[in-house]
Amino acid sequence: MAKLTKLKTKKRLTPSDREQEIIEEAVQFFAEVGFGGRTRDLAKRIGITQPLLYRYFPTKDDLIERVFKEVYLNWIKPDWINQLKDRSIPLEKRLIDYYVSYAEVVHGYEWVRIYMFSGLSGNSMNRRYIRIIEDEFLRPMCEEIRQDCGLPGVDEYPIAPLELERIWVLHGGLFYYAIRKNIFHSKVHADFKSVAESTVKVMLQGAKSMSPEDLK
Repeated sequence: MAKLTKLKTKKRLTPSDREQEIIEEAVQFFAEVGFGGRTRDLAKRIGITQPLLYRYFPTKDDLIERVFKEVYLNWIKPDWINQLKDRSIPLEKRLIDYYVSYAEVVHGYEWVRIYMFSGLSGNSMNRRYIRIIEDEFLRPMCEEIRQDCGLPGVDEYPIAPLELERIWVLHGGLFYYAIRKNIFHSKVHADFKSVAESTVKVMLQGAKSMSPEDLK
């Protein structure tokens, strides 16, 4: 007598739940294999057909764009910029709090690996995200540092390229902590908050030695 095999059926989900399932799996998938990964393999991993995947995302680029929104845009906290500009709180604390909160979002395995894969594949995700970070957070940081150090405002001296690069060095140095941890799997200091505190303090001490001539 032939042995009967019970077929495992995929749970039926609502369209919105199915779409969210695809997005969440795509984030994990691209974080592991990069953007060269095939949608056929992604569909198999989810347990759906490739035509069903394309019903929700007609092209791979459409799916990648949604991953960008999910990973980069939806995780930006609206309160970050308000907290950075709240001058009732010492600037040192504002910057430390920002980077600790920022790290909780972007230092995760999926975020960092997708960011790196995006850059290596030539995808525009990184350039778009860098522009957001620079315009929404780093330029305001320059203004707050000037105010804290008693330096002229941006109306008198617009933010200079070198001034912006100094903030990028701070930002990039703290982000590289996550790259060392999630990409190179190298040993990092266990307490990121203490790293952020020390780095911000050193940066602000140096900023206080600047003169208006350094802003030109």
